Amino acid sequence: MNKKTIKDAEFCGKRVLLRCDFNVPVKDGRITDDNRIVEALPTIRYLLNGGARLVLCSHLGRPKGEFNKKYTLKPVAERLSELLGQEVVFCEDVIGEDALAKTAQLEDGEAALLENLRFHAEEEGNDKEFCRKLAAFCDIYVNDAFGTAHRAHASTAGVVQHGFVKTALAGFLMQKELEFLVAALEKPKRPFVAILGGAKVSDKIEVIKSLLAKADTLLIGGGMAFTFLAAAGCDIGGSLCEKDKIDLARNLMFDAKERGVSLLLPVDVRASEIFPDPIDAPTGSELFAANAIPSDMIGLDIGPQSELLFGGEIKKAATILWNGPMGVFENPSFASGTKTMANNIADSDALSVAGGGDSAAAVIKFGLRDRFTHVSTGGGASLELIEGKVLPGVECLNNAQ
Repeated sequence: MNKKTIKDAEFCGKRVLLRCDFNVPVKDGRITDDNRIVEALPTIRYLLNGGARLVLCSHLGRPKGEFNKKYTLKPVAERLSELLGQEVVFCEDVIGEDALAKTAQLEDGEAALLENLRFHAEEEGNDKEFCRKLAAFCDIYVNDAFGTAHRAHASTAGVVQHGFVKTALAGFLMQKELEFLVAALEKPKRPFVAILGGAKVSDKIEVIKSLLAKADTLLIGGGMAFTFLAAAGCDIGGSLCEKDKIDLARNLMFDAKERGVSLLLPVDVRASEIFPDPIDAPTGSELFAANAIPSDMIGLDIGPQSELLFGGEIKKAATILWNGPMGVFENPSFASGTKTMANNIADSDALSVAGGGDSAAAVIKFGLRDRFTHVSTGGGASLELIEGKVLPGVECLNNAQ
């Protein structure tokens, strides 16, 4: 993880290809959440102030290798121009005539944004010729897109992997992500409390195994908790349960006991007869003990006693890593567990890291972003880093001496 950053190079007069994560929600041509754009600004400003001739690139959505106006990055160029107070030239293509002409005209301290990388299937395919054409835009490559660092795509790793760019550096956001996640995982102040939620155990198997070797306490909520509760012999009613993972859950609980890790499950739940559809539709909720949920009820959030139990562990923590909501937090009837956990973490004195995805979305939704030590911008990348996997978008960067 010890990689060179943009502080290790000079940029005046240099052509720089900066991979950002501008995969933002867009509705009717308007950006509804510009958080990822704002997160990229420190790196962009540093490079422009250093005299770089900056070519920005990103993907947006899943256009499946075809031009689709729905996924154009033009609104991102417009928003960037507003935030920076200078024009960010928008290129109507990625490696075509428009991009070549406009990027060639850049002066020191000016920026252009290429069209959506995923309009080319070669991006996700890490095609060598496509990498060569992307690399032609730059003398220096900078990756600030932690959210895609677990993908070996052309723009996230291939331009370096294929040898077309020799100087490859981390941007400030990439550097921050790695520093805080590694600090939480490799050298945590103790007690280290990990909180896991989300729908399925199968999505978090390697994460749980990794954390059992690192954490002092593991709190499990969300839909995945019901597979563990079933493994513990509880009646979970119609709640989500991966029956083929019950033995695995039982083994993980045994492993936790053998390691001396406190693995805590909900003791009560908020439940409904139906799963909300749409997800934020008003739905009645009832409270039940977690080991006695009626057969016609579905557990959709941890209950108040579970909030107190989990909250007590959070108060003791010196390091907290949170990945996954405690329930269907998008629905007001089942948001309490996730909101309470977020507030408890925010109120703590611990180093607190929200590991991207729904956890980050919840922290931002409840207005607590500034009260966490770090809120990751990468869901899948965060998970793979926690699992101990090598991230291609990090591995390709130059090692620090």
